[in-house]
Amino acid sequence: MYSLAAESGPRSAAMPELQKKPATGTRLLGMGFEFAAAVAGFTLLGYWFDRHYGHSPWGVLIGVALGLIGGMYNLIRESLAASKEAGSGTPTSTGDRKR
Repeated sequence: MYSLAAESGPRSAAMPELQKKPATGTRLLGMGFEFAAAVAGFTLLGYWFDRHYGHSPWGVLIGVALGLIGGMYNLIRESLAASKEAGSGTPTSTGDRKR
């Protein structure tokens, strides 16, 4: 039988710290999912608006446009952040980095 009281002294194996950013593949997958969710969410919101107020196709069209704009904004913002984190190459004469 195991007893927790039988342990003596501090624990030597501490919990590892969580990473602030996920791995590259997971991050890219999340960016794609966020883009698709933005487009789908705004499209469904536009569809609901059309059904509720009877302004058929305008709600869906505006919802798709807003979803694409918001999704692309988030996709570009996350891509630039990932690019800055991965930019650990040697600088070139123009200040760019070799990859």
